[in-house]
Amino acid sequence: MVRVSDELDQRVRLAAFGWLRAQVDIHGEVLPRSLLADGFTFDGRRVPLLGPQGIFKPALCEMPLSITTSPNGPYADSWSPDGRLRYAYRGTDPAHADNRGLRRAMQTGIPLVYFFGLSPGRYMVTLPVFIVGDHPEGLSFDVQVDDFAQIARAQDPLDMVSEDRAAIRREYVTATRRRRLHQEAFRARVIEAYRTRCAFCRLRHEELLDAAHITPDSEAGGEPVVSNGLSLCKLHHAAFDKHFLALRPDYIIEVRRSILEEEDGPMLLHGLKEMHQRPIILPREASLRPDRDRLEARYAEFRQGYAP
Repeated sequence: MVRVSDELDQRVRLAAFGWLRAQVDIHGEVLPRSLLADGFTFDGRRVPLLGPQGIFKPALCEMPLSITTSPNGPYADSWSPDGRLRYAYRGTDPAHADNRGLRRAMQTGIPLVYFFGLSPGRYMVTLPVFIVGDHPEGLSFDVQVDDFAQIARAQDPLDMVSEDRAAIRREYVTATRRRRLHQEAFRARVIEAYRTRCAFCRLRHEELLDAAHITPDSEAGGEPVVSNGLSLCKLHHAAFDKHFLALRPDYIIEVRRSILEEEDGPMLLHGLKEMHQRPIILPREASLRPDRDRLEARYAEFRQGYAP
């Protein structure tokens, strides 16, 4: 077998990063699996970005190019107490070729792409990521995210002064990205549970839908679970957060009295006032429906400050 050169690997890797960033500029940071599996063309040869396994190395690369966490996948990827992604080995053999590939990527400091599966067929793109730890006893690697702009300026000696500075930067970027991944995963699960509709007005345009928290994520008990969420269009999300309306524990919408008494044109009438006393649509699965205790606490706050 012809050995792929490290120089070619670097060229393909940089081309892959550039192509992915262009796709994110066009489509947003959540891309369809079909697009990633098709990949791009390099010197007349197709380079896919992911494959059926989580650790993926295209033929033109010397080392793995991407790692993937699939929605409902077989491996238990998680986050360590120090904020690093714990990425599971391929299988249980530390010497498996895929695991050896990631180990070499760690030893050489090669950047990879991380695809985080939000829902079947939809992946959030994070790059570059680095393998920074190996745990054979736990069958996992440690992964950190870095800032692409810093990597692109690696030729600048001022950016290479301190490994400590790079470590601090990666810790911060990884923590920021972790929050973003969790937010997007929560949004995807909530919107899917409500069949891509606003629970209040039935709007179906996903680009205009948010996942609203019942108990805010800044409070104790504000976990990113579907039963703590509502799929709402941007208008009703803002109205819900600002207590223009509330959702009772019996899943009936209640608009505050001052809004009902106000006259301000068709948007207020059709967008808010006509929601009063209407039931919401609910997820089919009972366990995904809004938690009544959370709604009770939120409704009590609404009643105290805004309702008669």
